[in-house]
Amino acid sequence: MAEALAQTADEHHIAADLATHFGPECIPQTCVDGITTVWVPRDRIKSVMRYLKNDAPERFELMFDLSAIDERVRQHRDDQPASDFTVFYHLISVSNDDDVRIKVALADGESIDSIESVYPVANWYEREAFDMFGIGFDGHSNLRRILTPALWEGHPLRKEHPARATEMDPFKMTPEFQKAQQDALRFVPEEWGMKMDAKHTDFMFLNLGPNHPSVHGVFRIALQLDGEVIVQAVPDIGYHHRAQEKMAERQSWHTYIPYTDRVDYLGGVMNNLPYVLNVEKMAGIEVPTRAQVIRVMLAECFRIASHLLFYGTFAQDVGQMSPVFYMFADRERLFSIIEAITGGRMHPSWFRIGGVTQDLPDGWDKMVLDFCDYMPARLDHYDKMAMRNKILKRRTQGIGAYTTEEGLDWGITGPSLRATGHDWDLRKNRPYSMYDEFDFDIPTAQAGDCYARCEVRVEEIRQSLRIMRQCVENMPSGPVKSDHRLTTPPRKERTMQDIETLIHHFLNVSWGPVIPPGESTTLIEATKGWNSYYSISDGGTMAYRTRVRTPSFPALQQIPLISRGFMVADLIAIIASIDFVMADVDR
Repeated sequence: MAEALAQTADEHHIAADLATHFGPECIPQTCVDGITTVWVPRDRIKSVMRYLKNDAPERFELMFDLSAIDERVRQHRDDQPASDFTVFYHLISVSNDDDVRIKVALADGESIDSIESVYPVANWYEREAFDMFGIGFDGHSNLRRILTPALWEGHPLRKEHPARATEMDPFKMTPEFQKAQQDALRFVPEEWGMKMDAKHTDFMFLNLGPNHPSVHGVFRIALQLDGEVIVQAVPDIGYHHRAQEKMAERQSWHTYIPYTDRVDYLGGVMNNLPYVLNVEKMAGIEVPTRAQVIRVMLAECFRIASHLLFYGTFAQDVGQMSPVFYMFADRERLFSIIEAITGGRMHPSWFRIGGVTQDLPDGWDKMVLDFCDYMPARLDHYDKMAMRNKILKRRTQGIGAYTTEEGLDWGITGPSLRATGHDWDLRKNRPYSMYDEFDFDIPTAQAGDCYARCEVRVEEIRQSLRIMRQCVENMPSGPVKSDHRLTTPPRKERTMQDIETLIHHFLNVSWGPVIPPGESTTLIEATKGWNSYYSISDGGTMAYRTRVRTPSFPALQQIPLISRGFMVADLIAIIASIDFVMADVDR
């Protein structure tokens, strides 16, 4: 009770502070997650953001997320200002461990000031909101589509836009349309903010990607070069966009779980975790202790699997072939354990609302302990093979470096931020799923360069092994799924007692649970940084709006800053060190 009162007082304090500085039009809103949420006037947004970042008693250094909501057909929003669209901003104060959500109400067709001059990371997020909702951002430096093709018609996350192919006319590609598409893709340097020449210099322009092994997926970078020196590097994304957030509006709360696996497709159940935690928060579901520990163990398995792939391909991209073969063999060994437990490998979709799919199989503990015993010696071997390799060091030390402040400006989180000496880890600072019960360290490095980013991830593998061992040695007994009525699917023993329990099971699985109206965000420490799901329920069996915030999206936006002045070969090392997958970027 005292904790709740303190939180309410804190919310009131921030809302009152904004009202004092910007007028009584700053209206607080209560959300399920307890995050301070304040509506501010449209014409004051830039001033509010500047105040919160630079002058407020609590400085909010990180603009974690920015997106929009189409409010036009929403039913349950009596306590909120009238609006056709809402633009929301999620800010985090890492110095004071606090969050604030700022909202702005817009009528259809209204625009809002860009805040990229305050938070540089807002550039891509505003472009995304423009692309998905058609919202204009006045003063934006390059407001153009980012995830859909230039000639795409409509804005996909508006409610009138079709969610299924069957709701659209059959696709046709006429010669005229094909030519128009090709013309729209033609590279014109001036449109990318590049000059053709400078005094005594003629620049060369190079397309790196979108189909090139060194860009780790369908990802394009347009390079402006002075010889081999990078003058400008402009990332171009959207080739892998699959409308994850749109699909959330047509899948039940339960049937959307497999879609989360495919966001960071190297993270497996790590992607399920923030989603199910968020739904459980909205539904008031308490997850049994055993299920929470199982979730932690599987999440750390996938952290190791993801980091092993990063480690091997990082060494490969700077010219070392052997490590990737060794590390993929270890990754396969880990996948055999994951498959024995979950029945799947990369995308098991194994977490459920209220717990996990099933209990652990016989012999699971020996398999996990054997891996925990086997892996440290392998890591020692890799350390000699890769991290102490003089060529790898020369290729990566001092390359692509940035400071903690620069990282926060560009939305960098997780191991890539910890490589700058910043020790924030959500598992320690904001423990979830019982992480506060485990003994582990938070690896950091100081240089903030390519080598440091790898260094942190290598040590994280060792810490994940520590956590997995503790899971085995301290696994509690008990159920693996909650008894709560909204747990999906219901526990098996509660589904075949009589016709009512059978009907309950049928409805929960086929239609999904009915989640009470509300809004909530849940963040976790995923493999590549902080991942979050912001879900809005309108009191139905499907989400009214689901926002997926991934760590890879802002990470790629930082490429121009950290690559300028380096060589093309250095850019390959920088790309490798970021640790991203394009499904995590484009969603």
